[in-house]
Amino acid sequence: MNREHLFSQLAAHTGPFDIAIIGGGATGLGAAVDAASRGHSVVLIEQSDFAKGTSSRSTKLVHGGVRYLKQGNVSLVLEALRERGLLVRNAPHLVHSLPFVIPSYHWWEGPFYGIGMKVYDTLAGQLGLQPSRYLSREEMISLLPTLETHGLEGGVVYHDGQFDDARLAIHLARTAVNHGAIVLNHTRCCGLIKENGHVIGIQAECVEAGTQYEIRARCVINATGVFVDDIRRMDDAKADSIVAPSQGVHLVLPREFLPGDSAIMIPKTDDGRVLFAVPWHGRVIIGTTDTPVHHASLEPRALPDEIEFLMTHAARYLTRDPTPADVLSIYAGLRPLVAMKNAETTSALSRDHTILIADSGLITITGGKWTTYRRMAEDVVDQAEMVGGLAMQHCTTHDLMIHGSATVLDPHDPLAVYGSDAAQIQALAAQQPEWAGKVHPRLDLTCAEVVFHARHEMARTVGDVLARRSRSLLLDAQSSMSAAPRIGALMATELGWDAEKTWHEVDRFQKLACGYILEG
Repeated sequence: MNREHLFSQLAAHTGPFDIAIIGGGATGLGAAVDAASRGHSVVLIEQSDFAKGTSSRSTKLVHGGVRYLKQGNVSLVLEALRERGLLVRNAPHLVHSLPFVIPSYHWWEGPFYGIGMKVYDTLAGQLGLQPSRYLSREEMISLLPTLETHGLEGGVVYHDGQFDDARLAIHLARTAVNHGAIVLNHTRCCGLIKENGHVIGIQAECVEAGTQYEIRARCVINATGVFVDDIRRMDDAKADSIVAPSQGVHLVLPREFLPGDSAIMIPKTDDGRVLFAVPWHGRVIIGTTDTPVHHASLEPRALPDEIEFLMTHAARYLTRDPTPADVLSIYAGLRPLVAMKNAETTSALSRDHTILIADSGLITITGGKWTTYRRMAEDVVDQAEMVGGLAMQHCTTHDLMIHGSATVLDPHDPLAVYGSDAAQIQALAAQQPEWAGKVHPRLDLTCAEVVFHARHEMARTVGDVLARRSRSLLLDAQSSMSAAPRIGALMATELGWDAEKTWHEVDRFQKLACGYILEG
């Protein structure tokens, strides 16, 4: 996946594309994979990096949504459980089963949650993972030795999916390119092209070079998440807002706070939220919150109340109370929830996806979640075929293996998330032995991986590498800041940066990373 080659393809393309997509998160990339695999000509542009926003800031779960079952939204749970099963099958290098334990501190909670999880198992059907079961107090302590034991009665264990969200986004981009799509990061939409009131393309600009492009297409899909209203107003300045962004915050702690291979799910906190403590890449993620925000940002920041909420509940359920000094990173993401009348809080807003077709033909898709990205893509491409007058083609993503798919993997190998691409990284390390070393002692990231990111995964900034190609910024913000100069030097060689450009990129990342560090 070479950015210069893809830009050359864009410049050489004659006539309109079948489908142009704005937005390189889960929804846009999923649509690109779906459309390209049906045989349509596809171009996708992303203003920043793939999965820069919401799609890299999740709780790292591919799940049916236990909370939605509680709300009675069985149809959403059914769809999500089905999609979870397909994703486990189609991207085995990035998605795996993880046990989740629900602790019971009152005698009635065990039977109550146990029945609920049996319903969850049943809804999953043949695409289920492993069956849920009751746990005694002793079994709970064995599985979760750092769980608060005062008043503990027992619990229930069930299985859901865990994944690496930003890595999946990169592999979706490569899947789309493998099927002929042109996908371009750091390329922003500066306007829509219209004729006789109809949208017939997009005006794009390469952020790096400043080069402008007119991209004509039979259909344009707006898949920009929390920013969809900005694109809709390029079409109609008076368009009402359809998204009510909700912020979710996560704390990242050292693994000793939750050793073992099981996660904790707290089904009801003081304000009715669901809370998770999840082992991930040798760390523990605590989250999440659900806070309405009025302005969307590519770099949202955690609010003091959200931090206090997570720290308080982590202390309540773990034997060791975390302090600000224990927090390795803190990150926030914005959910593109579809606004509904009479919804008092964002937690009451729909997690279903919504597709709108404007009079101009502009298609907007928003809402949904990572787990259902494939179904969202199928639905929006079906609509695009009709709006664009394209030949109706059968969706193939139900059985389409994601780029890099490999099943014989050691889950403890840091290169496992690359799947079959891991061999290329190992070859780079063999060719240049100094590249086999880590960029920082506290990070698993090697120099060979950084070179691979620049050569084959369109990493264009230090942040692209440390926040999304690897997850170093989320796993250990301070160590990432320390590693930034080494990353910059490697990328300078690969991308031809001069000393000033290299210093600027390192400095920009380090300033950004300061926002991921919790001050004591």
